[in-house]
Amino acid sequence: MNLAVLKAEARATAQRQQERLQKAIDEHRDLTAAEETADAEDKATLARLTGQIKRAEEAMAAAQAAGVDTAAPGGSGTDSGRSGQQQRTRIEFAATPENGGFAHLAEFAHAVRCANPAAGQAFRIDDRLAAPGNVHMEQGDAAGSYLVPAEFRQEIVNLVFNEGNDPVMDLIEPDPTGSNRVVGLGDETTPWGSSGIYAAWRSEGEQMLPSRTALTPRETKLNELYAFVLATEELLEDAPRIGTLLTTKAAAAIRWKAADGFMWSDGIDKPLGWMSSAATIAVAKDNAQVAATITASNVARMWARMIMPSQAHWLVNSDVMPTLMAMEDGAKRPVWHPNYQVSPGGTLLGRPVVFNEHSASVGQFGDIQFVNPNGYEAFKKQNGVSFADSIHLYFDYNIRAFRWVFRIGGQPVLSKPVAPARGGSTKSHFVALSERA
Repeated sequence: MNLAVLKAEARATAQRQQERLQKAIDEHRDLTAAEETADAEDKATLARLTGQIKRAEEAMAAAQAAGVDTAAPGGSGTDSGRSGQQQRTRIEFAATPENGGFAHLAEFAHAVRCANPAAGQAFRIDDRLAAPGNVHMEQGDAAGSYLVPAEFRQEIVNLVFNEGNDPVMDLIEPDPTGSNRVVGLGDETTPWGSSGIYAAWRSEGEQMLPSRTALTPRETKLNELYAFVLATEELLEDAPRIGTLLTTKAAAAIRWKAADGFMWSDGIDKPLGWMSSAATIAVAKDNAQVAATITASNVARMWARMIMPSQAHWLVNSDVMPTLMAMEDGAKRPVWHPNYQVSPGGTLLGRPVVFNEHSASVGQFGDIQFVNPNGYEAFKKQNGVSFADSIHLYFDYNIRAFRWVFRIGGQPVLSKPVAPARGGSTKSHFVALSERA
């Protein structure tokens, strides 16, 4: 048994012990008799594996100090069951807990490519691909596939959901869930409305009249969003380039598509975007307003229709910048206040302006939006094993295909705008300026 497999088995044993103990802690109890027996067996196994790993590492260190090749200890380094160009080379690497023994995703991709018999002279099976718990051969796939190590899967997830890659996704943070659909109850009543829970005054001795909740069942389905990348044999030879392609580029594409869905999608096998929802208020343009402009009157009336404007952000297309710079109120004072040293977005009526590539071009419906992110609920499939099981790297013909599948869902909290306590204009978490063609 090689060092990589020994370490992987040791990790799996330690993980079983940890999960067993955690289960007992979560259930506020001690280990059962059966669990005590299993824990003792795992403890003995772990001690044995630790000793073997230590001896193997000491032997490899001594051999390397003597100038002996340790790539194939205990043998010739080839599999006698194969001949000619299809020889199996055993390669020893020290595995780490999360990356399966690979330094980076490009190195893993190269190992998978070489593990394909169609690789010809390059054919060899890296022992790290056999490490249980990290990387394994998928059954039932005619072409064969390997599960991407956990560290690299998490790297993709972090690039997709961490801050800084897409300004809209930075505002709409999906909550993790272990299910493919989230079923809950929505409450669209207001404290001043005639339905739902309300308060009332009463005179001494007067009977209190009860109010009742007005909850509406609502379901958010998590739909599949995938990145499917093809890489040629020549491209795979360039390890750093492939590493960038498989992480930064694929993650940025997924993140952009998810954020665009939260804004625009129709809800059919996709999230329901607020711009496609009946909850969004379209504020009419001014009388005789010039095409492709935004006025102080426009933004003032948008601000007035927002629920909790102190929580809202302006989402605008970069095409809007020239008209923002020219915007003035009736007293010829600028309405937009930039901060060129920190960010050109600045503030509009005291609220942050976020330039992004999702908002429509200037003059179109949605070029400027006033959005309260608390009015949108989004969910993503929980990270971990269940998520990792759907990310695979596999090969087909002479092109390598890389695929990541995410489940993401979302919809506005409100199904329609709500009436204010006083006044005739409805309010919402989402307000956009109508087209000015």
